[in-house]
Amino acid sequence: MWARELAVSAPGKVILHGEHAVVLGKVALAVALDLRTFLRLRPGAEGRLSVSLPCVGVRRSWDTPGLRALRGRIAGKGRGEEPLPRVEQLDALREFAGIAAGASAPESLATLAFLYMCLAISAKYGDVPSVDIVVWSELPTGAGLGSSAAYAVCLAAALLMVCGAISCPLQEGESTARWTEEELTLINSWAFRGEQVIHGNPSGVDNAVGTWGGALRYQAGKITPLKRVPTLRILLTNTKVPRSTKVLVAGVKEKILKFPAIMNPVLDSIDAISQECQSVLEALPANPSPEHYPVLEEFFDINQHHLNVLGVGHPSLDRLCQVTASHSLHSKLTGAGGGGCGITLLPPDTSPLAVEAAKQDLCACGFECWETKIGAPGVTLHSCSSLSAPVLHAFAQS
Repeated sequence: MWARELAVSAPGKVILHGEHAVVLGKVALAVALDLRTFLRLRPGAEGRLSVSLPCVGVRRSWDTPGLRALRGRIAGKGRGEEPLPRVEQLDALREFAGIAAGASAPESLATLAFLYMCLAISAKYGDVPSVDIVVWSELPTGAGLGSSAAYAVCLAAALLMVCGAISCPLQEGESTARWTEEELTLINSWAFRGEQVIHGNPSGVDNAVGTWGGALRYQAGKITPLKRVPTLRILLTNTKVPRSTKVLVAGVKEKILKFPAIMNPVLDSIDAISQECQSVLEALPANPSPEHYPVLEEFFDINQHHLNVLGVGHPSLDRLCQVTASHSLHSKLTGAGGGGCGITLLPPDTSPLAVEAAKQDLCACGFECWETKIGAPGVTLHSCSSLSAPVLHAFAQS
């Protein structure tokens, strides 16, 4: 029986460069965002598995014999088989949890992913655990910031640890610890399965960023972690303008088909920005020169213009760029565009007054704004006593 109270956290993500071009085989850079999802794990009542997800209004509890019986029905040919998220498995889980077919609300998908990962991991590595799990996040859902992947990474790490598939690396007296590279690879593979439950056909970038942190290069399905990534200060702004990634991607493809001689050089330029930015990011830790920051700012400006040419800009994002430019700061959209989120680079010499003034002006536009960092660490194990006051408060309210 699991006997310790611990916490796991994983970061969100933003796309630094390469939005939309990545769909057509170009390089994209994804970076870990230091807004995190936190999971508290503690011993539960014997024979009960409980989960609380206050950010999406979920509080569920099941008896472990019932879950064990359900696992036997859906796990496949044998206990040792590693199940895939098959349609019939997910249908059985929906029926068990009372989730309507086709339900896509965050609370439904989060519950479905939890049940799938718990039963699939315990089928391969151990028994259904009697534990109490609470998950709380600093990340808004549906904003393209990798909230579902951070959730899946936290679940994978906690469940694999409880079932004995990976170690508990946190020693008494330590505040944080991380797993070995081999264990991180296993966490990532199971987090990807959770993302498949939620999204169907994810790229794997979001869960990889959540697992390893730092920055990743993604091209044509190949994910490569960057070495020696700096931590950079940014403003993250949510315009709160809803958008459809599917519609935006289709629009870019249509424009490329219509004007290939014009649009293909734009894609090549975005690709070059991603590769040049990678070189700067890898050089910065060894030589943290202020001269690098004007280069990164120019990359932001050029890429934002390119994304407008691709047709994925929006008046709200133009406004974001105008407001931050009035404070001598440089911004670009991140993710699908058409609204959604934007990021603003904060060089080391940016005054606190300038940052606060920019935040106030952005909030006056009706936007939501956070001062945070990119290049954050990946999935981490914490002692609960080391967590910040807001996180402890959130758990206390759950």
